Formats: sequence, C-alpha cells, structure tokens
Amino acid sequence: MCGIAGLFLKNKALEPQLGALMSGMLNVLTERGPDSAGFAIYGAAMPGYVKFTVRVPFGFNAADLALQLEAVVTEHDDHVVISVPTARAAEIQAFLEKRPEFTIVSIGSRMELFKGVGLPEEVSARFGLASMSGTHAIGHTRMATESAVTTEGAHPFSTGADQCLVHNGSLSNHNDVRRSLVRQGIKFATQNDTEVAAGYLSYKLREGAKLDEALTSALNDLDGFYNFVVGTESGFGVLRDPVSCKPAVMAETGDYVAFASEYRALAGLPGIEAARLFEPEPAKVYFWERAA
Repeated sequence: MCGIAGLFLKNKALEPQLGALMSGMLNVLTERGPDSAGFAIYGAAMPGYVKFTVRVPFGFNAADLALQLEAVVTEHDDHVVISVPTARAAEIQAFLEKRPEFTIVSIGSRMELFKGVGLPEEVSARFGLASMSGTHAIGHTRMATESAVTTEGAHPFSTGADQCLVHNGSLSNHNDVRRSLVRQGIKFATQNDTEVAAGYLSYKLREGAKLDEALTSALNDLDGFYNFVVGTESGFGVLRDPVSCKPAVMAETGDYVAFASEYRALAGLPGIEAARLFEPEPAKVYFWERAA
C-alpha cells in the first residue's frame, strides 16, 4: 500500500503555491506510506541550462563543488541541484558518475527530484517543498512490501531527462522488461519494479512516442496491478491497469487537474467543492499538456 499525489496547474496564478499544495497532499497520505517519500517538481527553466539533482553525503560542501565545476549549486538537505550550460552537460554527467559519493537522482531543464527515508511531512520539510513553485508536480509516499526501506527505493523514479514516474502496485514481468530495456541502452540503478516502468516509458518517448502513446503501449507490455502517474517537461499522465484494484480519484477544475490515492488528499485544494470528481477508468490513458 502506497500513496500517490499529482497536481497539474492550468492557472499560472497558482504556480507559487504548487509546493505548498503538494506538501499538503503528501502529508495526508502518510498512513499509506510512512517509510519514505519523494516528489518531482517542474519549475522554471533556465534557457540554455541543464539541472542535475544529485544526492550527496551529509556535511558536503556545496560551495567547493560550485567552484570546482564552475556551476550554480543549490543545496536542499542531502540533495543539491547543479545548473550547468547544456553544452557542458555530458562533461558534468561523466564527472558525477565517476564519483561514488554522488548519486544522480534526475536530469532535466525544468524537473527537480527529491526523495528520502522518513515520514512524508519530514521529507517535505527537509527539502523545502512548501516554498517551491512550478507548473506541475507528482509525489509518492511509500510502504515497502517487497524491498528494503532505502532512499534508492523511494519514488519518484527518473530514467530520462525531465521524465519521472510514481507507482502504486506491482509488476509481474519487470525482470523480463528490464533485460529487454538494458539491451536498448536504458540504465537502471535498482531492482525496483517501478524503475522498470519509468525506463519503459523513457524508452518509448526516446523512440518518438508521445506520453499518451507510451502509456497506451504499457497496457500491452507491462503486466501486473498498477496506478501510474507520470511527469514530463510539458505533460502529466495517469494510467490504471485493466483490473484497477488500486484506489484512485481525480479532480478537475478550470485551474488544475489533481490525482490522489484517496479523496482526502484532494480535500484541501482550492475550489475542490466545485471540481469534477471522478475515478479514472481501467485501461484508459489520461493526459494533459502545457500550452506551448
């Protein structure tokens, strides 16, 4: 049993409140996932720059890293966000991958991704989620059932630039899918089945599929029980498996679209009393995208 929260804003006036709204949604889902939590938030891009979200050792000196890399480095507890010119992205990624004390959590022009062990309220506070702004965000509260409680096993998982996924459920064919994706050059850092789902969607997007097309393909290629909420640089998607035994509820207004594992996580959103509330249908792709 885990908790999922997703929020996609249509109204720009709400963007400064995105982090606070997401923090509230995650806190409500604590009982569904008290072991660890995480979130991905899509904020403003720096034109011509790429952001690396990196987990670092406690007590790490971010100022020294900024000087060494000649980069902008922002601290968030045991994560840092390193912003570098796009032309230097491959160089910086190679440097980070060679250093065992660093773990690259995500890469993207807009997405920053943070996760850790602990209650959702504690994790959100450590990273300063409530003060973050952006256009859309997804989050997860985890109750580990098949693997250890670790930061590595926390959601969201990201295997592509500005792409991430959270998942409630389990995949029965993830080992076969993982082997197939590895042959296609997709890299995995854990044995978690959710990371396989993220890698699958990254592969499909890399091959030219749109997010809704990639999610539709997942219905044929991923076996098991699942609710997926997916984020890309410009989009937000939801998919339930054909059986749909995992709980899910959505709300849509003129200002936002929201997803949660339980309605009470939506109850604090502005204007929720006038929202169109619905349960996502089995095997149906829901997809929203920001206007260009």
